[in-house]
Amino acid sequence: MFETTIAGSLPKPSWLAEPERLWAPWKLEGAALDEGKRDAALVWIKEQEDAGIDIVTEGEQFRIHFVHGFVEHVRGIDWQKKTKMGIRNNRYVVDVPTVTGPLTRPHPVHRDEAVFARAHTNRKLKFTLPGPMTISDTVADAHYGRRADMAMAFADLLNQEARELEAAGADVIQFDEPAFNAFMDDVNEWGIAALERAAAGLKCKTAVHICYGYGIKANIDWKASLGSEWRQYEQIFPAINASQIGQVSLECANSRVPASLMSLLKEKEVMVGVIDVATNAVETPEQVAETIAVALQYVDAERLLPCTNCGMAPLPRAVAVGKLHALGAGAALARKRL
Repeated sequence: MFETTIAGSLPKPSWLAEPERLWAPWKLEGAALDEGKRDAALVWIKEQEDAGIDIVTEGEQFRIHFVHGFVEHVRGIDWQKKTKMGIRNNRYVVDVPTVTGPLTRPHPVHRDEAVFARAHTNRKLKFTLPGPMTISDTVADAHYGRRADMAMAFADLLNQEARELEAAGADVIQFDEPAFNAFMDDVNEWGIAALERAAAGLKCKTAVHICYGYGIKANIDWKASLGSEWRQYEQIFPAINASQIGQVSLECANSRVPASLMSLLKEKEVMVGVIDVATNAVETPEQVAETIAVALQYVDAERLLPCTNCGMAPLPRAVAVGKLHALGAGAALARKRL
């Protein structure tokens, strides 16, 4: 009961990349970089185990960014042809690489990372991948003509990757879809179909992570514009509940999401965000247990997995460690109280 897990990412150690920064370049090169990534993954697997996390990840230590870590290995993308584009429904405007031809995946991307992580933990292992809609909102299209068509092409490549990750020992494969909170009509029209295509044929647990973003200024400012209640989930949860995806991750801690919206996911396991990643304040076990208690009003105990709201990559390392321990201890306290 109350198996704990995290959304995926954890901070890079200071010797691997600049701390508290997204997109931080590597400090190492060549064989030293490969060794450094493995060392960082080992550190975070051990930290999660020590904190009592039941379903661990490798902390996304092998990639600079959760989307580009996959798509930089995909052919059909011109990284020199930059297109200025508003992403997450124009929340911020950046220069992005451009899809100029058919998308193909010439080799496995994350398989060896999953093999490495599987060899170094006896806990359940989760591996995260960007979802097809979110990828399609992070690159520009100069080939397919419709974002939905490009997303389906990415979904096929993600499915190849996911099947290999499952074979490598992943117990849960999670697709990160923050774009689901920005394009709710598209989610219902084609986003869930693309997500199911990415997960087709998998026998392990499947999950979708839908958050309000890392605790960076652009996301915090966007949240401040959403009013007293954040109801984006209400528009997409019914269709997700009817989908083939097994688990759904959502924000709960210190958010303005009405907790009652969790009742729309009666057929799913629910990864309830009980750790706020937009603050350096470390929760107490009591605060975590109280958030779990709120969720229990709408989610059966056997379907509730305490989780982080989002990834913790931009946080100070010590803060992330503290939050991991709060998550583990808070879930233990909630079990005891129940």
